[in-house]
Amino acid sequence: MNSYLARLAHLAQQPSRRIIGLMSGTSLDGLDVALCRVQGHGPGTRLELEQFRTVPYSDEVRGRIREVFARDQVSLEHLTLLNPWLGRLHARLVLDCLREWQVPPDAVDLIASHGQTIYHAPQHQHQRPDFPLNATLQLGDGDHVAVLTGIITLSDFRQKHIAGGGEGAPLAAYGDYLLLSSATEERLLLNLGGIANFTYLPRASQDASTAFSTDTGPGNTLLDATVRAQRPTMTYDEDGRLAAAGHVHEGLLAALLDHPFFRAPVPKTTGPELFSPAYLHQAQEQTATAALSLEDTLATLTEFSALGVARAAIQAFGSRPELAVYMSGGGAHNPILQAALQRHLPGCRLATTQALGMLPDAKEAILFAVLANEAVAGQPVSLGAGRQRVPAVSMGKISLPG
Repeated sequence: MNSYLARLAHLAQQPSRRIIGLMSGTSLDGLDVALCRVQGHGPGTRLELEQFRTVPYSDEVRGRIREVFARDQVSLEHLTLLNPWLGRLHARLVLDCLREWQVPPDAVDLIASHGQTIYHAPQHQHQRPDFPLNATLQLGDGDHVAVLTGIITLSDFRQKHIAGGGEGAPLAAYGDYLLLSSATEERLLLNLGGIANFTYLPRASQDASTAFSTDTGPGNTLLDATVRAQRPTMTYDEDGRLAAAGHVHEGLLAALLDHPFFRAPVPKTTGPELFSPAYLHQAQEQTATAALSLEDTLATLTEFSALGVARAAIQAFGSRPELAVYMSGGGAHNPILQAALQRHLPGCRLATTQALGMLPDAKEAILFAVLANEAVAGQPVSLGAGRQRVPAVSMGKISLPG
């Protein structure tokens, strides 16, 4: 037997595994690196976050990704070169973190690498009759990560989700259910990344078929893009200070919300391919607000993100949902966005996942570590039913170091 396959078989039977989870989201701010000790599998999963770091991307890295990110037409040569280049970059960043933490690579059992999403194309969004399927594409080849680090790597998680009948996103439902379910509390796990999404978790004693995960619309993607376009020295609106100085333009807000995505039933997925600067510009042209101040534009976009979340929650749970909402992602640091969410979800109690003992910035990287653990040591988990069904699949392609 191949020695690495023998090691995988051995790892599957161990009480715990040391796994590095990697996440680079649509905000393109950097690579999240979470060193986790994962005990057990399935409903008995327990996780300890040993180390965490977000390694910021340089302007060069962000620039190279943006040449293909959410674009209909790109250089095929650039795309082809970027795939291994990102894999090698992520491998070097992992090794840098391990040196900083004084952890030798051979003390790590697995890497769970999400890669970099560059295009998300669910069928309801692309609507091409010649391709009647969902699709998504992440770069950062797992073979390069495995070979350069010497650590068995699982990557490209979203493809199996699509093959099993899903849309490839959001994948948080699996890890949220295994790590953050409560016997006494209904919970909404809200991730405010570039695209916002939430996972609904019924009480652990209830039927798991009611659990589901959905995108809600833009989180930070339009806010960050607008800041970058008008303030090139800034990458985002820290603490929502610019938005706080502005006023919501109701006409622009209505135009932004006038899209079939917001009327479609949950669960649903989307991406920056739809909610791009071009989407904002079209709404500005319709409402003659192209000259609106940066502050007013950001105030309006903040309200837009909050209303996307609120409308999805109301679609799912009724006009006045009363749930415990635990936030993560970059938007969890934005008090103006949080205040808007509280206004539109007055019956909900808002906190960050820190209240549950999970570092909000590390949550997504942690969840991919859980997915890798399940692929190696667990059994396929099915959540939800009907349209809300999360496929029972083991996700992640396995790359061996040699």
